[in-house]
Amino acid sequence: MTLLVTVFAAVVSTVIWYQSTAAREMKVGVLCWLFWGASAMWLVDAIFEYAELQAEYFTPAAADLLNDLFLGLSVIALALIIWLVYVLFKDPKGVIKAALMRKRA
Repeated sequence: MTLLVTVFAAVVSTVIWYQSTAAREMKVGVLCWLFWGASAMWLVDAIFEYAELQAEYFTPAAADLLNDLFLGLSVIALALIIWLVYVLFKDPKGVIKAALMRKRA
């Protein structure tokens, strides 16, 4: 479930980045890299878990699915927080710099 959630987030953010110049200006590409990196991590995890469990891998318990869903959503939330801090630090539209200059004057 974590793999599914992060791949979905990666695909959606990549489509948004590709279709919108405003998204590129807001550094959505960084968010894409975060989501694709998480997806690659969960893919490796799924491969090793399948190697260990074999056929049982495809019949998870409902509690395991729910835990994996929460973990996937937590990873997405963490990636969004990292991206937000990055955007605030880079300030691509100069909003924070303008606000700070207004306070000094």
